[in-house]
Amino acid sequence: MSGEVCPWVLHVDMDQFLVAVELLRRPELVGLPVVVGGRGDPTERAVVSTASYEARAHGVRSGLALKLAKRRCPDAVFLPVDFPVYEEASARVMETLRAFPGAVVEVLGWDEAFVGVETDDPVATARQVQAAVLEATALHCSVGIGDTLVRAKIATDFGKPQGTFMLTRDTWMEVMGERPTTALWGVGSKIGGRLEAIGIRTVADLAGADEDALVQAFGPANGPHLGRLGRGGGRSRPDDTPWVARAHGRETTYQSDLVTPDEVRVALRELAERVVEDVRKEDRAIMRVHLKVRFAPFFTFTRIRKLPEPTWDVEVITQTAFELFLALDDARPVRLLGVRGEMIPPEGGY
Repeated sequence: MSGEVCPWVLHVDMDQFLVAVELLRRPELVGLPVVVGGRGDPTERAVVSTASYEARAHGVRSGLALKLAKRRCPDAVFLPVDFPVYEEASARVMETLRAFPGAVVEVLGWDEAFVGVETDDPVATARQVQAAVLEATALHCSVGIGDTLVRAKIATDFGKPQGTFMLTRDTWMEVMGERPTTALWGVGSKIGGRLEAIGIRTVADLAGADEDALVQAFGPANGPHLGRLGRGGGRSRPDDTPWVARAHGRETTYQSDLVTPDEVRVALRELAERVVEDVRKEDRAIMRVHLKVRFAPFFTFTRIRKLPEPTWDVEVITQTAFELFLALDDARPVRLLGVRGEMIPPEGGY
């Protein structure tokens, strides 16, 4: 495909990223079902971070409990998560993308980014990006090509693994129209269910939906946003403005349930200490405390409280989280706790 030089969006998504990094260190595992998660022990409480394609063939997916992953794929090799190694690999990937001539890079996570380019042949450019990443990191990626960020992001799944795929305004409905709304980026089962309740089942239904009906069902911001998603619309250029964190959080899944309020308070203090340590690096105090609690076997609740004044005080954060926990008035054993500190905005706002 060639012609006029135009702006395009490439969505670069690293293939089975954590597993791929591990295979560079352990080439003897290539071709085997490999699961990365927790401490690499499927008898412990932890979830799958990434599974190799061989493991995915057995139904192992990100977010699945390691115990279930072991049940579905008994022969899988389980490896512990090694954050520093993955962060280093991610940095090399992003450095390679930023070095691409004329690229505007918007990082989505450590294994994916949008890349804005101007080219008369976006497919050839996507393949050049793949080759550059492979040469720099020995890691493969898939690239979605689109005239908006939404179309590029969704196109990537059609090109996996190690391929490319293009979605544009002209091909959007042909490819996506009859698919369920949950095939869209950001539309999960909950929103999909709410859409279906008002008669919207497919992407084409959503694209043609009455905006007033969407506003009534989802609000003045989310309603029109969903309509744009159905049409594959939205931003057409990535934004390389440095990302500024709004909050820092920590959570832990406990190998043995916490059964008393005292145990919960001690655990909350440990989490609060780590959150405050992270927040101090931002030099912005905490103004809201978020609590996440998962009771056994798997009932999850979140609660938020605004503080009287911003603070870095660990005791204040701990006590606020503990009061939110007590207000749940639930005596079931606790298997997971999370504390998140939402910071005051930076000068000038986000």
